[in-house]
Amino acid sequence: QVQLVESGGGLVQAGGSLSLSCSASGSAFSTANMAWYRQVPGKQRELVALITSQGLKMIGDSVKGRCTISRDNAKNTVYLQMNSLKVEDTAVYYCNAIANGVPSWGQGTQVTVSS
Repeated sequence: QVQLVESGGGLVQAGGSLSLSCSASGSAFSTANMAWYRQVPGKQRELVALITSQGLKMIGDSVKGRCTISRDNAKNTVYLQMNSLKVEDTAVYYCNAIANGVPSWGQGTQVTVSS
C-alpha cells in the first residue's frame, strides 16, 4: 500500500490558478496509476485526472482544458495544475494510487474558489 499526503490547497479567486501536490511513500509509486478526485458534500467523488505508470493521461470533462496532471517518479510525487478556476471547482481534492491492484487515498486538501 502507498501512503499519500496532499498539499497545495487553499483559497483562490475565480480565474486564478492552484497547484496541488501528492507525495507518496513506498517503492511502488513508479508502478502505480495515480489520480486526483474531488468531492463536495452530498455528491459522489468525481475523477478529475489520471496518469498511468506509463505516463498516459486522462482529464475529466469538467476540467478539460484547465487542468494538467504530471508525475515525478524520482520524487514520488504527482501534481495537479489547475488554471482558470471556477467557483464550481470548490471541493476537497483527494489523491489516489492504485499499486499492485491495491487502492490508497490521501486525506484530502480543500480547494475553495471565491467569486
